[in-house]
Amino acid sequence: MSIGRVIKSTGSWYDVQDGEGNVFQCRLRGKIRLDGIRTTNPLAVGDNVNFEKERDKETCVIDKILPRNNVIIRKSVNLSKESHVIAANIDLAILVATIAQPRTSTGFIDRFAVTAEAYHIPVAIVFNKCDIYDDEQNAAAEELMRVYNGIGYESFLVSAKTGLNCDRLKALMKDKVCMFSGHSGVGKSALVNNLDPNLNVRVGEISDVHEKGKHTTTYAQMFHLEFGSYIIDTPGIKEFGLFDLEKETLAQRFPEMRALMHECRFNNCTHLHEPHCAIKDAVEKNVIADWRYTNYCNMMDDQ
Repeated sequence: MSIGRVIKSTGSWYDVQDGEGNVFQCRLRGKIRLDGIRTTNPLAVGDNVNFEKERDKETCVIDKILPRNNVIIRKSVNLSKESHVIAANIDLAILVATIAQPRTSTGFIDRFAVTAEAYHIPVAIVFNKCDIYDDEQNAAAEELMRVYNGIGYESFLVSAKTGLNCDRLKALMKDKVCMFSGHSGVGKSALVNNLDPNLNVRVGEISDVHEKGKHTTTYAQMFHLEFGSYIIDTPGIKEFGLFDLEKETLAQRFPEMRALMHECRFNNCTHLHEPHCAIKDAVEKNVIADWRYTNYCNMMDDQ
């Protein structure tokens, strides 16, 4: 029995890399699929597994999924399932966003950040394509970065085209397993290529009609980068539905709310309609960004 890490998932087959760098094509043993795992994918890129060679075959079979340190998970678009695991065992989750072509909403960013908070995964937010921003878009990006940096999410401008701040991103990623996520078309694959041109990841285009990205990354895949990092490149996500987060604990996933909620009069304050709420007071005083609070309210409505 060997131990390896899943570096590519195509749905039914998995590429597993052992400690010596050898890659094996593996499938899941049937019994694992029947263990009551309510996800569209019982196994994700980043998972550590036990596997062994199949008799008289070149392929291998995965016998056991080893315990995970963490996951990034979202509500599945498949109604017959509950969730979809995007990646596992991550040191840093990097959300690639844009102000334009296509614009990333703060609602999407905050849902991603809340999920990462729930699993204690550090988050960085990079705003790509800054080389095409106009003055108004630059001002919008500066405001978002001011807020996110202020609450502990490292965020900065990058350009996969010009290479702006790619060295800063490399330094942030060094010696970590990092997951890249974001909408289709935000430039994840182009950014990966800038970080390590030897990978030559396929890059897509933006639809002129709707300014939406076309999917270029079909399957999640882990790459080893030449500067000493692993990156999990994931397919573009249209929506990020929260999974298994309770209303009672949602505010704790907002760092700026978590720091103040002990000042609320009621221990079970939902920060929606109660009097003497420290969170609502902070919003009125612009201590908490009103759009972050709006996104919180929208998430509460969805739960």
